[in-house]
Amino acid sequence: MTIKQLSVFLENKTGRINEVTKILGKHGINMHAFSMAETTDFGILRLIVSEVDKAVEILRDENFAVMLTDVVCISCPNVAGSLSVILDKLAEKEIFIEYMYAFAEGDKANVVIRPNEIEKCVQILKECTCNITSKF
Repeated sequence: MTIKQLSVFLENKTGRINEVTKILGKHGINMHAFSMAETTDFGILRLIVSEVDKAVEILRDENFAVMLTDVVCISCPNVAGSLSVILDKLAEKEIFIEYMYAFAEGDKANVVIRPNEIEKCVQILKECTCNITSKF
């Protein structure tokens, strides 16, 4: 089970992230999770949103470069070491994590993972009874 993540490529200049958030907000699209990565020339805003297709269309209409990527989202207990157990299982089966980001709410932590082998990753997570989620 995977979900779609938007990757929005942004120039490194003041206000570009805010432009994206304003556009999405104006159209009633909720950002469930996001991460910002940067290079010297541009940034990559990775987003999990409420309405993927609508967000892609709107952002492209506003001249943003947007790419869709499949990612795996899991929910685990928000306690010390719980993510380590899951990552150990993936490492044992030689799953490489290209990137990941997470956030916690109370006793639950939500983690977005981009593995090198997405279907194999999902199968391993299912076998270790990990809580894979399709939305936040």
